[in-house]
Amino acid sequence: MKLKRKIQKITKQTFSVVFILIGVFLLVSFLTFEKQEEFRPERSSPLISEEVRSYKPLIETYAKEYGVEDYVDVLQAMMMQESGGRGNDPMQSSESYCGEIGCIKDPELSIKQGVYYFSKTLADADDDLELAIQSYNFGRGFIDYVHAETGRYSQDIAIAFSKEMYENASDPTIYTCLREEAKQYDACYGDIYYVRSVMQYKDVLAPE
Repeated sequence: MKLKRKIQKITKQTFSVVFILIGVFLLVSFLTFEKQEEFRPERSSPLISEEVRSYKPLIETYAKEYGVEDYVDVLQAMMMQESGGRGNDPMQSSESYCGEIGCIKDPELSIKQGVYYFSKTLADADDDLELAIQSYNFGRGFIDYVHAETGRYSQDIAIAFSKEMYENASDPTIYTCLREEAKQYDACYGDIYYVRSVMQYKDVLAPE
């Protein structure tokens, strides 16, 4: 009888220990999960190429010449979006220079023309920086469109302009949607998220 009671006592103690261990395990698991849930790693910043960084002195020179010296980081960001600083036309400014792609073969001329063209878009945009940036991609006709429609840049007006230009193009096949998300809007003229991308690069460059 005593042996039976002793066995029952040991069994109860064993169950108690097991329940306590299970409880501790569950508590530790819960706290670990909560800690993991609270941790939100920051989105990695876009990288700036060494080519773009190496062109900074040249950008500064022409930015000062054309009165946009406060926008060197913006111009670097635009170059990063345009080409990553690669090639003979890193600012992709041939079209604004000669009306066709690929006529500029000299990086310095590309930068000079790119900075000049940006200075004109900024002035025409009445210092609306986002409008000036998007107009570098769409062309200065976008400024007239915005001033007639809303007066200020917005993502919606960029999509509307791109869609309208694409629909009215005599040969839409010459345009390719640069981004998958632009297809849902049929907004395949230019890059509707050009401003967003440039500003992300600018945010990396600004503290430097």
